[in-house]
Amino acid sequence: MRKQSLKTVINKHMKEHSSIYVFITVLFLMGVVFGAILVNTLNVEQKQDLFFYLQRFFGQVVAGEVIGQNEIFIESFLQNLKYIALMWLLGISIVGLPIVMILLFLKGMVVGFTIGFLVNQMGFSGFMLSFASIMPQNFFIIPIYIVMGTVAISFALQMVKHQFQRRIHEPFATIFMRYCFLLLLLSISILPASALEAYISPILMRQLLELVPNSTGI
Repeated sequence: MRKQSLKTVINKHMKEHSSIYVFITVLFLMGVVFGAILVNTLNVEQKQDLFFYLQRFFGQVVAGEVIGQNEIFIESFLQNLKYIALMWLLGISIVGLPIVMILLFLKGMVVGFTIGFLVNQMGFSGFMLSFASIMPQNFFIIPIYIVMGTVAISFALQMVKHQFQRRIHEPFATIFMRYCFLLLLLSISILPASALEAYISPILMRQLLELVPNSTGI
């Protein structure tokens, strides 16, 4: 019964906010495309400088000189938690809606730029390396960001309705408590993504870097 009721709640939520989900997803994908295109605007010297630092990082990964996995886990969790918490806070403020959209666009742009730069410099090997280093955790993180962004926008719009409409179908306190519970749920959902980034991605990166010639500059 609980599984059926949860499924019903999720389906209802998706139907009621489908238009916002589509908008947010398209906005994120536009950020990915823009980030990939941005790579082509860099001149040769800028690309060489970036790739030089990237090679140094790759060399540290292969040599096992990067910070400990536990530190990576904590840093990743706190960083992502701050990001969704910021979107949550912006959802409380109506004027924060554009900033929520900008944050989602920037997240897509960072992903697109990273993948685009690696592919531009290393070809198919760069694509495989980006798939191993950033995609495992982003399979979890990206949906979390999209859900948080959608709910933040929806909550702000509901605040507007409660301010200007006399007929209130649901107490505002109930809506706010549900909004708080979602933040807690998404915060817990970050844990698997941080675990992948800390304990799985470095291993995959190290194995791929050992197979890719000249990727570490050593």
